[in-house]
Amino acid sequence: MLALTTLAFLAFIGVCCSEPSDCSYAALLTHLNITPANDLLTIMRPVKNWRTPTTVMIDMLLYGILEVDEKSQTLTTHIWIMMTWTNELLTWNFSDFCGIRQIAVPRSRLWIPDIQIAEDASDTSSISESHIVNVYHNGLLMANARQRLTSTCRLDLKLFPFDSQSCKMSLGSMSSAVDTLILDTTLSDTTLTNISEQTMVTKGEWELNAVEVRKAFMHSNGNQSTLEYTFTISRKPMLYVINLIVPLFYFLILDLASFFISEARGEKLSFKVTVLLSISVLLLILKDMLPSTEQNLPQIASYCVAVFALVGLSVLEAMLVSYLFDLDARCATHCGQEAETVDDGEDIQLEVDYKKEPNDAEEFPQKSDLPLDRSTGRDLLKQLLEEVKAARQKAEKQEKDKMKPGRYRTLAEYIDSVFFTLYFLTVVGYLMYVAIVWVSQVVV
Repeated sequence: MLALTTLAFLAFIGVCCSEPSDCSYAALLTHLNITPANDLLTIMRPVKNWRTPTTVMIDMLLYGILEVDEKSQTLTTHIWIMMTWTNELLTWNFSDFCGIRQIAVPRSRLWIPDIQIAEDASDTSSISESHIVNVYHNGLLMANARQRLTSTCRLDLKLFPFDSQSCKMSLGSMSSAVDTLILDTTLSDTTLTNISEQTMVTKGEWELNAVEVRKAFMHSNGNQSTLEYTFTISRKPMLYVINLIVPLFYFLILDLASFFISEARGEKLSFKVTVLLSISVLLLILKDMLPSTEQNLPQIASYCVAVFALVGLSVLEAMLVSYLFDLDARCATHCGQEAETVDDGEDIQLEVDYKKEPNDAEEFPQKSDLPLDRSTGRDLLKQLLEEVKAARQKAEKQEKDKMKPGRYRTLAEYIDSVFFTLYFLTVVGYLMYVAIVWVSQVVV
């Protein structure tokens, strides 16, 4: 009797402590009724009571900033989405299945929340979803997806290239109301920002400042729970400063320095026109980068237009001064020719009067053997000296007339000096104003 009791006790212990005969995943899938014939798990929301809402936890990480298109107002990024929720129908006791706590199930066999991004403007082929969903013994499901996302973003380019943009991405269900599906997040804003900065592969000309997430409700066919992710990024402006702002500043300095070029050589106007054409090239480059919109005109566009207008006024002033110089030269040449014509006429008339013999003049013999009269030789020498002196005075007068500026030249020099003073003060004041405005707005 004692032996039978001992055998029965040992058999009972063996039954209780032994593992199940089938430790495969197939037995667990059969136990959970995850079979191709069972479509209820893929169609219906997995809750035991339909009044119980399903909470979906979503975390979005930013892996790269690929492109920011100012023309089309879009942001292209590489994102990673981690989504977890609870399926009340997929639970098991892991001790009954050889300690299996996790199993991988094809996505097509399960109910997946229909979460989409409202600002998505990319092609569907850019979405790469994991075909496997991790299922845990307590009913927790985890699915991952990555995407090359092109989202719409309203860019404020007023401070370009010292601008920072805030792009919002709204995640929500297209069919489930808030009483059936609630969206939430597991990671905080600081954690999301730190992980994104550490895992980000490419940034381009942008820098990630912060990632913010908040819960909201979207009123479309009833209240729907949404998660709003806001990515704040700032542009690295050094390349634009070197290629746009500094050259424009140099062109202004060169235009100011061109006032010291001599007007007589005729190179001042051509130099200013060359500077104006160079600024036009920079304006064409800027036009290809910025959108054609009248709202929130970028300050760099106003800066370029102001520089172009200042240099344009300088060119017009150079044209006016050059015209006055030419007018003065033509006037001097014309007046000199008239003076020479009058002097030549007087000389001819005097020569005619001198050679003409008076009626009562005594006739001298053509040939005379007498010696030359001393008084007559003295008069001839005196007459020659007077003619030489008159010619010298005439040459000095003409030289002084050439060196003395005319009234048009004097007016041109006055206009040039006054314009240079006003132009210099305007350029310095405008550059100081632009610097103060940009620094104050960037710091704020």
